[in-house]
Amino acid sequence: HTEDELSRSSHSNPGKSLVNGIKASPASNSPKSSLPVPMGPPVYVDLAYIPNHCSGKNTDLEFFKRVRASYYVVSGNDAANGEPSRAVLDALLEGKSQWGDNLQVTLIPTHDTEVTREWYQQTHEKQQELNIMVLASSSTVVMQDESFPACKIEF
Repeated sequence: HTEDELSRSSHSNPGKSLVNGIKASPASNSPKSSLPVPMGPPVYVDLAYIPNHCSGKNTDLEFFKRVRASYYVVSGNDAANGEPSRAVLDALLEGKSQWGDNLQVTLIPTHDTEVTREWYQQTHEKQQELNIMVLASSSTVVMQDESFPACKIEF
């Protein structure tokens, strides 16, 4: 099939879609599915949200090899569900070590969790070696009757 044919077939059959250029049913759109994922060049972005609240269910080393960001947001705050996942934070270190260049990366946790604190303390030397900075913010935004932590990012 040509690319146009694949595109038309996915639009004409709403029960099917394309996943990384491969025709797939909606049930197989999971990143952990057995579909082969073709290798390609990494994608460089300014800001990336680590999927699913930094859960190991959907994010692994491959994400950090492929999505290279200046800033990664870690929003997990549910220890019972493994969010954020220590394995995902470790995957960031491993993935960044394979980039081949030492671009500055800033990790922005949106919550102060035991997992992120322990990871930060135990891997601080490796973070410095890889040019990774963890941004802690004591800023607070107050809106109506609510207040919440905030972080200012400048590009």
